Amino acid sequence: TKMDPHSCAQDIPRCDLCETAIVHSYCDFCHVNLCLSCIGKHISDGYDKHKIVPFQERRSTLIYPKCETHQHKNCKFQCKDCNNIFVCSSCMASKQHKGHNFVEVTEVYKTKKNDIKKDTKELENHISPTYEEIERDLENQLANLDGGYEKITTTMSKQGEQWHREIDVIINKMKTEISKIKERHGELLQKHLNEIKQTQSLIKETLHALRKIEKSTEISSTMEYCPKIREFSKLPPKVKVSLPTFIPKPIDREKLYSLFGQITPLSTATEENVLLPNQPNTLVRELLDEPELVVTIQTGYKSLRSVTCLNEDRIWISGQTNDIKCFNIKGSLLQTIQKKSGCWPNDIAVNSNEDLLYLDGEAKTVNKVMNGKTEKLIRLQGWKPSRLCVTSTGDLLVTMFSDDWTQSKVVRYLGSTEKHTIQFDDEGKPLYSGNANPKYTTENRNHDICVADWAARAVVVVNQDGKLRWRYTGHPSVTKNKPFEPWGITTDSQSHILTADINNHCIHILDHNGQFLRYIDNCGLKHPTGLCVDNNDNLFVCEFYKGNVKKIKYLK
Repeated sequence: TKMDPHSCAQDIPRCDLCETAIVHSYCDFCHVNLCLSCIGKHISDGYDKHKIVPFQERRSTLIYPKCETHQHKNCKFQCKDCNNIFVCSSCMASKQHKGHNFVEVTEVYKTKKNDIKKDTKELENHISPTYEEIERDLENQLANLDGGYEKITTTMSKQGEQWHREIDVIINKMKTEISKIKERHGELLQKHLNEIKQTQSLIKETLHALRKIEKSTEISSTMEYCPKIREFSKLPPKVKVSLPTFIPKPIDREKLYSLFGQITPLSTATEENVLLPNQPNTLVRELLDEPELVVTIQTGYKSLRSVTCLNEDRIWISGQTNDIKCFNIKGSLLQTIQKKSGCWPNDIAVNSNEDLLYLDGEAKTVNKVMNGKTEKLIRLQGWKPSRLCVTSTGDLLVTMFSDDWTQSKVVRYLGSTEKHTIQFDDEGKPLYSGNANPKYTTENRNHDICVADWAARAVVVVNQDGKLRWRYTGHPSVTKNKPFEPWGITTDSQSHILTADINNHCIHILDHNGQFLRYIDNCGLKHPTGLCVDNNDNLFVCEFYKGNVKKIKYLK
């Protein structure tokens, strides 16, 4: 049974005339599929423009535009002096185009075809997938909207329940206090009542004795009587114990609202959305729902600051001592480099040749260790180096601060030659805080330069020309409620930016446009500082006080 060619993508192409036989040829002028038997039928109309070619070579014949002046000729040229209008050979010989310059249409056609192929490839492989990613992200945000707001309202309900419990505790405590006051009140009244009853008993006894004497005729008993009136005339004080009072404080709703909690406003970023360079060999990797702790390396450092990957199995680390150590992934110490000066290295990095680079803040130098020997690459004047980064092109990015601690900048070096300084924005304002506090630096895959400015409590990102793109100052969170203080910073193959939040014991993951994606906060991190990512996108994190380096898997 013949299958409908429109219903099955795998069906063999059929002739457009008989709709039965397998296609053999193609009319490149009429754009019609033809079998052998139908070729003669198709050209039998006597039209001289039919162009029959093998089916595999279909659409290879160029169809030139008709000349508006000379109806029977095709335009195979363009006149460059007449706004590139199409012209035929007769037009070229006319007085109108005498002395003009012409270009063959086929050359322009080929160039345009190449441009179309490039644009098609760019649209298909890069731009369209990026829009699809944005679409998926927005759809995911919408899909997660109910769940996200449900979490907020659940948190509010839990806060309300906690408040109710605390109010019940306060009320019960006050009721207990009132019960104790009531008991003391009763005891006080009962004591006075007992005293009055005792006196009344004495009065009754006295009255009985007086009546007896009054009726008696014995002189001796009457003469022995001592008056009792003065003794009982001194009345006891009248005891009046007042009830305690409960004075309810007026409810200040605004103050109560602020005490109960705070709803942060919507955080909407409208920053420039920059397409990443086309990287066809980069696999798209999604974030894990729960990052996994792979291994913990105990380094022995008490104040661990920096880590950099030598390769997939080895890392260099440094802290607030004058040595730099190399460990393998199993935690074995492989090599130790002692700095000549007693001061600890400000930062470390590894270049493409796997040579170790380190900063000496006191000597104001950038140094390289190669084959066990140390050489000075850069010596600064009036500035002290703070942090170091090796770019994808082999340049060095050195963050530095002035000797008087009032200015900071990032300088790009090619070898020992200064290429570019990044210090001010378009309005002439400093991009970075002007002090010696940590400013870890990294380069993203799109060549953005990312600085974690601890003192400014911000991640500052500029493009490779030094123009400010965006700032990130933290993400609203109930649990991450301490000030955002970024230390280490690194990027991965997906152009994610990861920065260590030392106060909140977590890692913030951002996309290349500064949008917050998620936290890494489930691997027992304590005071994270230096960060780096290996070639497989495994994250290495320094723990400042513990002296550990943790390897974490966070991508699928």
